[in-house]
Amino acid sequence: MKIIASYNIKGGVGKTSTAVNLAFLAASHQHNTLVWDLDPQGASSYYFRVKPKVKGGGKKLISGRRELDGVIKATDFEYLDLLPADFSFRNLDLALDANKKPTQRLKRLLKPLADEYDYVFLDCPPNISLLSEAVFEASEVLLSPIIPTTLSLRTLEQLKKYIKDKQLSHLQLMPFFSMVDNRKKMHKEMMQTVVEKHPEILAASIPYASDIEKMGLERMPLGAFMQKGRSLLAYQSLWTELMEKME
Repeated sequence: MKIIASYNIKGGVGKTSTAVNLAFLAASHQHNTLVWDLDPQGASSYYFRVKPKVKGGGKKLISGRRELDGVIKATDFEYLDLLPADFSFRNLDLALDANKKPTQRLKRLLKPLADEYDYVFLDCPPNISLLSEAVFEASEVLLSPIIPTTLSLRTLEQLKKYIKDKQLSHLQLMPFFSMVDNRKKMHKEMMQTVVEKHPEILAASIPYASDIEKMGLERMPLGAFMQKGRSLLAYQSLWTELMEKME
C-alpha cells in the first residue's frame, strides 16, 4: 500500500483536484484506491457525491474507538473508495495531541488497510500543524502543487527546509506546477527559473483551465465526464510520472 499526500502549506493551489483525479486514474487501472478527505471543507467528499459526515467525528476516529474501515464509503467508481471529511476535522490537531505519539497516529490507523488498498491518497488542509506532521510520517510521497508565483514558490522552500530539519528521509517530496497560465509571461519565466533552482520539480504540469473548475458542477473527476482535453492529459502525464518516480 502506497500512501500519497496531496499537500501544500498554501491553500487554493489544486491539492483536492490532484488527489481526486489521480485517485480516479489509479482506480481506472484497477488498483484498489482510497481517498481520505482530511480537510474539514470536504471538497473531495463533494466531488465524489458523499456526505461529509463521520459518525462520532474526528476525535473518535483518531482515538481508535472507531475503525477506519467502518466509516469508509464506496464511490460511484469501481475500485475507488472514500473516507469522507467531517466538520469536526477542524479540531484534528487537538484529537491527535490527546494521544501518545500523535505524529504516528495516522500511520497506525492506516496500517490495517494495507491488504485492502494499493493506493491511499490523503487530501490535506493547507497548514503546518500536528496533523501535517502526522501526514508526513504516514506518507511515502508528498505531492505538492505549486503555482508559478513568488508566494507559492516561497512555500516550497519552506516545505523543503521543514522536511530537512525534521529529517524525514522516508518522504519523497514531488512538487509540480499547478494552475499554469501559459498566456502569462511571468508564469513561463518563473517556471524556467525555478526548475533550475529546484530540479526535483516534476515535468508534468497542470493548466489553469475551465474544465477543472467544471468538476465542481459535475461533482466527479475529469475522466468521468470527459474523454479528452489538455487538463485530463496533464493529469494522466502526472500519474505516469508519479508511477515512474515511485518505482
